[in-house]
Amino acid sequence: MSPPALLDPSTLLERPGQRRSAVRYAAPRRGPVLLPAVPRPALVADFLAIAALDPAVERLRAAPRAVRLTLGDATVAHAADFEQMRTDEPGLLIDVVADGDLGQHPFRTAYVAGEPVVAEDGRRFVIESAATLRAEPRISTVRLVMACRRTHVSAGDRVRILHHLDECGTGRLVDCAAMAINAQDGVAAVLALAVEGLVAVDVSRPILPETPVRRRVLPYPDPFGF
Repeated sequence: MSPPALLDPSTLLERPGQRRSAVRYAAPRRGPVLLPAVPRPALVADFLAIAALDPAVERLRAAPRAVRLTLGDATVAHAADFEQMRTDEPGLLIDVVADGDLGQHPFRTAYVAGEPVVAEDGRRFVIESAATLRAEPRISTVRLVMACRRTHVSAGDRVRILHHLDECGTGRLVDCAAMAINAQDGVAAVLALAVEGLVAVDVSRPILPETPVRRRVLPYPDPFGF
C-alpha cells in the first residue's frame, strides 16, 4: 500500500487495528492514589505540636487515670491517652488513634456519627485521628511555626516584639517582624517566640502578613505584675 494511502482517514477506517485512536499512545488508567497510613507516633507528635501552639491549653497530662464515660444510655470505663486543662472548657480527654486502630476503638461508632461522649465530671472525650490532626491549612501552618523553634532571638528583639504587643494588644505578623532588627528573618523570630509560648499565632489559617499575633499569659508568675 502506498504511503498516501496509509495516511488517508478513509483507509484507516477500513483497518480497525490502526484507527487514529488506536495508533496514539493510550496512557494506562490510574485509580485514586492511596496515601500511606500515618503511624501513631507521628500523629502524637502532630498532636503535641498543635497543643503547644494552642493558647487555650494551660496544661497537658499524659495517661490520666481511667474515668467513666457516658455515651447515650451506656457507661464505659476508659483511660484516655491525654488530658488537657483548658481555659475554654473544664477539661478535655483525648485519644490519638491511627486509622488502622479506629475499627477496634470502643467509641468508634460515636466518632463516626459525631455523637458526644462525656465523662461523669463533665469533661468531653474526643478522638484525634489523621483526618483531624492533619487537616489543612492548620497542619501546614503548625509545621511552618515549629520549623522556627531553633531560631535565635536576641534579648533586644525579644523585648521589642513583646513590648510592641503590650502597646497594641494584637499586632500583625509583618509589624511584629519589623521589631526584630537583629534577626536575619524577623518572621522566624516572631514564630520562635510562639513556640516558646510567649506569643500566640492563629494556626487555623495560613501564615500571611496580616496574621494576628498577641501576647500569651506567662507560664509562670510575673514578679512585676505586668
